Amino acid sequence: MNRENKRKQYEKGYYKTHACKDSFTCKVCGRLVVADGAGSDHRNHCPNCLSSLHVDDEPGDRQADCGGVMEPVGVWVRKSGEWAIIHRCRQCGKFSSNRIAADDNPMKLMSIAMKPLTQPPFPLDRIEEMTALMGGDGSFTRM
Repeated sequence: MNRENKRKQYEKGYYKTHACKDSFTCKVCGRLVVADGAGSDHRNHCPNCLSSLHVDDEPGDRQADCGGVMEPVGVWVRKSGEWAIIHRCRQCGKFSSNRIAADDNPMKLMSIAMKPLTQPPFPLDRIEEMTALMGGDGSFTRM
């Protein structure tokens, strides 16, 4: 890559319009991450642990000074039915959303999606008591 093309690579918005085929080593799990298999031209998280780095203020701008680890904290489904990962920066707390990639770890995606159901903000052993307080009979049996 010549000097002029390398300079263009760091211009604002370059990554929005140009494919990123760079390989990197995940800062969380240590795996080598390659662009092949992602199903898109923009690999922005590890397909194994789904972690990323806080490098963008706006998608593709590479302007963030933080550099913290973006941990996957949730998933959501877009209007099109496509899943996206919600990341939160461990260092500054910023949230962002990234499309899932074709080779993302399906078990990790499902564990993130199921976390609110498996770890609710109330004790599960008191669910019958809470149901009774809401006017129900507190029973799980059907009539």
